[in-house]
Amino acid sequence: MATQPAFDHPVSVEEYLATVFEHDCEYVNGVIEERDLGEFEHAFLQGILATFFNNHRSEWGVICLPEQRVQTQRDHFRVPDITILRPGAPREHILTHPPLLVIEIQSPEDTLRRTAAKATEYNAFGIEHVWIIDPTARVGYRGTAFGLELARSGELTIPETPIRLVLADLFAELDQV
Repeated sequence: MATQPAFDHPVSVEEYLATVFEHDCEYVNGVIEERDLGEFEHAFLQGILATFFNNHRSEWGVICLPEQRVQTQRDHFRVPDITILRPGAPREHILTHPPLLVIEIQSPEDTLRRTAAKATEYNAFGIEHVWIIDPTARVGYRGTAFGLELARSGELTIPETPIRLVLADLFAELDQV
């Protein structure tokens, strides 16, 4: 896991945006928040998901961006593991318009409470679809304005689109390595 930069004072948005981090950090209300990453399951699933969406890019009309900064509020910058844009979405250095989907992959240090709060923030910003993948528990969740909803069907989908992720298939890929 990367170490969090040491700041003994609140950091301005400008200072956050001008700082180079070894692994991009999130920014919430003047506080730099380290992102949990770097473990095998997390990295492997992130790669599989990026490949999955990129392989369906033309068919589904989506653009897949791993670790893209998203400004959800004036002083909140999040870095989802995977961000999926709609066709025709504005090309922005830092996204200020809600994407179609964000995906967060749980790391052992993540708590579902923290991830649920982040999902609520994403929904409040206008992101319609938030998926959370937990490789340890081998489950997926949909983030809602009210918290996390377990994907009991074993699938994560975006209604009225062909976008569909079968969790058993995803975890089978993980088991093959």
